[in-house]
Amino acid sequence: MDLNAYSKTILIAPLNWGLGHATRCIPIIKALQDNNYIPIIASDGIALELLRKEFPYLQFLELPSYQIEYAKNGKNFKWKLFKSCPKMIQAIYNEKKMVKEWIKKYEIDGIISDNRLGVFSKKIPSVFMTHQLNVMTGNTTWLTSKMHQNIIKKYTTCWVPDFSTKPNLTGALGHLEKTNLDIKYIGPLSRLHKKQTEIKYDLMIILSGPEPQRGILEEKLKIEILRYSGKTIFIKGVVEKNQIKEQIGDVTYYNFMNTRQLEQAFNESDKVLCRSGYTTVMDLAKLDKKAFFIPTPGQYEQEYLAKKYKGEGLVPYAEQDNFKIENLLEIENFKGLPQIDAVLNWESLFQVFEKK
Repeated sequence: MDLNAYSKTILIAPLNWGLGHATRCIPIIKALQDNNYIPIIASDGIALELLRKEFPYLQFLELPSYQIEYAKNGKNFKWKLFKSCPKMIQAIYNEKKMVKEWIKKYEIDGIISDNRLGVFSKKIPSVFMTHQLNVMTGNTTWLTSKMHQNIIKKYTTCWVPDFSTKPNLTGALGHLEKTNLDIKYIGPLSRLHKKQTEIKYDLMIILSGPEPQRGILEEKLKIEILRYSGKTIFIKGVVEKNQIKEQIGDVTYYNFMNTRQLEQAFNESDKVLCRSGYTTVMDLAKLDKKAFFIPTPGQYEQEYLAKKYKGEGLVPYAEQDNFKIENLLEIENFKGLPQIDAVLNWESLFQVFEKK
């Protein structure tokens, strides 16, 4: 490393939709530092709080909230999202103005936006990261996909955290039959590493995603777990100022965990019960863990992935309302996700910020 070289400043901005977008940005932030870039992190809500805990020494900026909320009834998810569109559009407009000011104020040289639609500039290299080139919304998938692709088109390039060829993890979500977009498949991203450790827990439950569905599933599983005979670690996915640990019978509850603790917990667990969110999928593949999925009701992306993996004989799933703890016995009949150990060429990826 040339100690006299100018260190470029990169704004990295994950969407605050659960914790997945924030956690998959952790390896990118570390890679930026390793390659002599200065990251500035911008987000809102629990995504921002989680990254503050991971990188307390970095600079943080707060973006306006998209105010994304799930409906209590999954069937109303699309309608709830549609109703929130005016607030979301206003937030995107506001973040565009803020980013324009920040580029001058903090002398930002490049942007990485993980699904934040207003974090973009024509004046500096701007990367959009997503695993959803197609945005599934039932009978309106064609429209939402086209709209999303038009947004991606304005960016310098688009990073998709998956493989370009089969077998891959995203299927139709992250692959287009024909496109003029500048897409780079960078390989799956995970902040976690597989370790040879003693198995301490028969089951790990890890929750994520926006309210109220995260809380609804937590309450359901607290009841279901009473009929489970093994040792369980239960991570609620609620980021708060202080970590809280609670032991009730054979279940150890945590409100949240940092990366090091979560990595240890995953490695010490035999099986995992979780949402079928894509960041969790990448973690499971990296750690070679068998799992059972409960997709978020009404979220087409998670429902698509759960059906895809079950159809391929990899991971079983159940709808949230129908899940019973006995369903976990099905795990033994499935192969589990294929273990991935992709080595990302960060130096090559970051060349986008070196172009004049």
